[in-house]
Order: sequence, then C-alpha cells, then structure tokens
Amino acid sequence: MNLREKRAATYAQAQKIVTDAKAANVELTADQAKEVQGLVDQVKGFDKDIAEALKSEALIGAIDALGAAPEGDSPTDDSDDQPAKSLGNHFVKHAGPRLKSLQGVNGASITVPEFRRKAAADAQSTGAAGYAGVLTQVDRTIVQAYRPGPVIADLLGKGAIADGNNSISYFVEKAREGNFAAVAEGGTKPQLHYVDPEPVTDKLRKIAGFIQFTDEMLTDLDFVVSEIDQRLLYDLAMQEEFQLLSGTGVGANVLGLLNRSGIQTELRGNAASGDTIADTIFRAITKVQTATGLTADGVVVNPLDYQALRLTKDANDQYYGGGYFSGQYGNGAVPGSPSIWGLPTVVSPAVVAGTALVANFSQAATLYRQGGVQVDSTTSHGDNFVNGVVTLRAKERVALAVRKPLAFVKVTTTPAA
Repeated sequence: MNLREKRAATYAQAQKIVTDAKAANVELTADQAKEVQGLVDQVKGFDKDIAEALKSEALIGAIDALGAAPEGDSPTDDSDDQPAKSLGNHFVKHAGPRLKSLQGVNGASITVPEFRRKAAADAQSTGAAGYAGVLTQVDRTIVQAYRPGPVIADLLGKGAIADGNNSISYFVEKAREGNFAAVAEGGTKPQLHYVDPEPVTDKLRKIAGFIQFTDEMLTDLDFVVSEIDQRLLYDLAMQEEFQLLSGTGVGANVLGLLNRSGIQTELRGNAASGDTIADTIFRAITKVQTATGLTADGVVVNPLDYQALRLTKDANDQYYGGGYFSGQYGNGAVPGSPSIWGLPTVVSPAVVAGTALVANFSQAATLYRQGGVQVDSTTSHGDNFVNGVVTLRAKERVALAVRKPLAFVKVTTTPAA
C-alpha cells in the first residue's frame, strides 16, 4: 500500500473503534483510548510523510519543467497531481498534444475528464454542498474573473448530485402548523409540521454549446485556453443565468424561478400614486418575511430597471445612489453597483425589463450540479475535416429545487395603468 492507502486504513481502524463505542452507548475503555491515540499518532505521521513526498514530487516536476519549457510558462504546466488553474488549462493539459497531432485526421475525437477542483470533489464525496465545475465553486471563480459582481447561481443554495442519478426529489413546503416553544422540564413538547407537503421531482437538465477552431489556431495552445476560459465559459454562464431565472420547463429547459407555481407577486402602483420601483421592491422584501419567516437575501433586476433606480434624483438634483464622481452630496467615492435596500443585487438581462425578483434564495432553493463542465473536441462534425476545423463542445448538467416558493416574489416594476 502507498502512504495514502495506509493513512486511510489506519484512520478507518480508529474510526471503527469510536463508532462501535458510540453505537453501544458506552465510553472507550482505557485500552481502547490508548489504541485510538496510537492510531491518531500514526495518521499524523502519515500526513507528515505525505507532505514531504509532495514536496519531492513538486521539486522533480519543477526540474522536468525547466528542461521541457525553457522559454516560459505553458498552459500545460500543471502536474497531474495538481488541479488545473482553469477549464481551458485543464482541457489543454489533457488534450493539447493530441490536438496538434490530429490536424488533418478525419473523424478524430478527444474526450477529457470533467473539470473538478479537489476541494469541490471532496465536498461532493462527503455529501457536502459544493460544485466541482463551472458556475458554483470552480465555475464561479472562473466566471467572476470576467463578470464582476454576483450572479444568480451565487445567491442560490448549493448541492451536488452523484453520477448515475438523473433527478432530485424533494417536498415543497407549504403552510406550517405548530411551532417550537419554551417547555418546562418534563413538559409536553409541541408538534410542528408542514401541511400537505407536495412531492416534486426536478430532472437534471443539460446546458451545452460548441465553438470551432481552425487547424492553424490549434497550434497556439495559449489561444485555446483563453477562448475556453473567456468566450465559451461566458456564453455558458449567460445561458445558465437565463435558465435558472426564466427557463420555461418545456422540453429540455430548466423550470426557472419566475415560472414556478406558488411564488408571490408584488405590483407597482400607478404613476399618480407616486409609487417607485424602490417602494415596490421593499414591499416584496416584507412579503418574503411575513409569508415564510425567512429574510430576503437578494434582488435580481434588469439593467434598464437598475438604470432607472440609479438615475433617480431628489429635489436638489442629487442622485440617490451617488453621482458619477462621488457619493451623495459629495460624501465618499461613488460605489460601482450599489445594492438595493442593502441586499446583494444581481443586474442581469436574464430577467426581462419591467420585472424583478426578490427572494430568500439561499434557503428556499438549491442549485444542484452533477460533476463539472466537460469539454470535448472532434474533427467529425459536419464538414470539419474538409475545411480543416476542430469543434470544441462544452456541457454541464444542473437541476433546480425550489422548496419554498412563497420565499420568491415576482415584482412588476412598471407603473400600473
């Protein structure tokens, strides 16, 4: 066994002793405690040895890299033991040499492993929330490099679906009966439950697309990395944003938040009432709390509606959100994208003008992902071979679970007639 396998076996041995004692509802004996402590010390020793081994591997890798790439860094510098810095680096790391060798080859295809970061993969293996692809842990890191500010996926709760499963089943929580209460010692405890919880199953939906390169472009692997990390991932993120918010649920589409049954609505008053977009959004914030007991934690608004808010002035022609050189009345620097009523604010064309969404996103809904973003390439698509073109395809699989529809309020920002 290698060091990692020995560590795992030793840890499992210690864990079994403790687990058996807990199951029997007894304390560890003196001999058991001594044995567990010895196993713990062994695990720590293995950790130290593994750390030293990694240092040695890194040193050997550094020497190899100096000999192989004297002119500078390469997109394939990542060692096999280390996660790639981005999806583009990951793809080139696994497929770069073969891409160059397949120029002019008809029907050739390359499939690389899904892009996962170790931390996210570990979280999935233990059932913890996390995402190992584009658009939640790994993905959000990539997208934020090119899209400042939060996106809808950032607001939602996070979950992972194991390979082999095609859907997520859960209960939609309706009205609650009963509540927790202060109880005297030995007193009867109150019961609470949700009335007629509705079982729902949401299927995993695939979001995919492709771009193409000429044979000549593929000789520049740095170019391939930048195209994947910037153009391909950006377009994928934009489509995911639309699906999560406005997907119709028809066919292969995600059933988006705005199209879920049971969500609340809030209408803006007519022009004569003096009702503003900000007023309407605040009433929606209140609706979330009064209907569910949850606190709104985000707002999604169209760029045109956000523009109307930002350009609103008081009687002294001062912008409420700060002017273009400084904050209100010259106080402080003007914030780049001020939040609305102090809530994280996503400004996105995924929601149509005249509509906003106010919700407790993190507790009322969960975005599930299966694996990571996968990039494949082929020369057999259409007339690729004749034209000397290689097609790169990116895809991801997601599912959206909405457990508390009442925590979402669809806001109409245009004045009533």
